[in-house]
Amino acid sequence: MLNKLFKSVLQQDAAPVVICDINHIIVYMNTSAIERYHKDLTGSSIKDCHNSKSNEMIEKVVDWFKESKDNNSIYTYYNEKENKDVYMVALRDGQGALIGYYEKHEYRNRETKPFYDFK
Repeated sequence: MLNKLFKSVLQQDAAPVVICDINHIIVYMNTSAIERYHKDLTGSSIKDCHNSKSNEMIEKVVDWFKESKDNNSIYTYYNEKENKDVYMVALRDGQGALIGYYEKHEYRNRETKPFYDFK
């Protein structure tokens, strides 16, 4: 049941969520990510979607995640067009071993919807 709840949380997120294992294989994309990238890339290498400089940085971040159980999030860039900060976040098992990672998008725009608008 808990896995269904976690998956539902990810599916409802308006930000793209792409989860990779430690071998850089995309194991999950939420609906927002599939819409943003115009296809489901599950099963593909995230490195096939990036240029060599980006792939080099992905490797550096994953190596940094592996160095310490305390290395769990790193700021990667600011997207001015979408007014958001982007982070890479480590995913760990119950013992703290690195099992994957994902990119986290944090939008800076204030919500404009009315409170509790049930329409």
